[in-house]
Amino acid sequence: MRNNNIRFIYMIIAGIAMTLLLDSVVTYPADNHPKIYDYLISIFITILAWEGNLRIDTWMNSKFPWVIKPGKRLLVHFPTSVIFTSIAIYFPMVLFHIYVCNIPSSGEDKTFMGITLVIGVLASVIILSIEISTQFFRQWKQSMIEAEKYKTESVQAQLQNLKNQINPHFLFNNMSVLSSLVYKDQDKAVDFINQLSKVYRYLLDNRNSELVTLESELEFIKSYNYLLQIRFDTNLIFKIEIRSDKMAMLIPPMAIQMLIENAIKHNEISEAMPLAISIESEDNKIIVSNNLQLRSNPETSSKSGLQNIKDRYHFYTTETVEVNPTTTAFTVKLPLLLNR
Repeated sequence: MRNNNIRFIYMIIAGIAMTLLLDSVVTYPADNHPKIYDYLISIFITILAWEGNLRIDTWMNSKFPWVIKPGKRLLVHFPTSVIFTSIAIYFPMVLFHIYVCNIPSSGEDKTFMGITLVIGVLASVIILSIEISTQFFRQWKQSMIEAEKYKTESVQAQLQNLKNQINPHFLFNNMSVLSSLVYKDQDKAVDFINQLSKVYRYLLDNRNSELVTLESELEFIKSYNYLLQIRFDTNLIFKIEIRSDKMAMLIPPMAIQMLIENAIKHNEISEAMPLAISIESEDNKIIVSNNLQLRSNPETSSKSGLQNIKDRYHFYTTETVEVNPTTTAFTVKLPLLLNR
């Protein structure tokens, strides 16, 4: 009924039908005014009421969306439309009475205005009910489709996340480090195995998790960083400063780890050029930053890591992942989500 090409045809037909209906249920003294005036005023009132209700509906959609606030929408929308429709019928009829035809206001025909209002409002309520029902079920169906779409995309994003996070090079590098430690420092080799097992235990435990607490993510990061520091020694510097009151908030699993891995993948790490990575909290955000010293021969990258993180956040919040590169540093801000 919102199609601009056909809705005015519906309005004209409805206006003519309204005049014929009034003629059949109400009798009043004949008047010398042309009958066409009755049809014109009826069509005008129909267009005014219909278009006005469409504008009300558009405004209601922005203030009280059906999917979010269906109860409040119903309580506000119906009375507003009924009051507007009554006004849209009454005042044009008063003008018609003054300038065109004397509408009976006494005797047997004194109910003419009342009957006109009742029929007009009743017709408006019927049309409004059909429109509201159609909208509600259309949006309900759309929300179900979007939920399935997001569910599918979430699974795909999680799968891609696992592919991106702990790649075969990570395991190969750690096995090389471990084989070296076994001969040099057996106690450290045992610690290394324990931390490596914690990393993969976390991956297994959270492979189907959509969100984890910041506390559990940071425990994982400590084990992950331990492996990296055994490999890079003092050439890799970590600084972690997180407020304790943020620990219960939520974050997509391995989001921080992906940023650490990207920093290592794209930057030079040496005794002359140590890489410093900091993880800090600010308001309800986690800030992961590193000094920028790009490799002269960078590794091949699919450049999907950051997009993967953004896609995962998209399922849970309207807040954005902020990426702020400069000539000397690369900083990413991850929103922390409330644990509800």
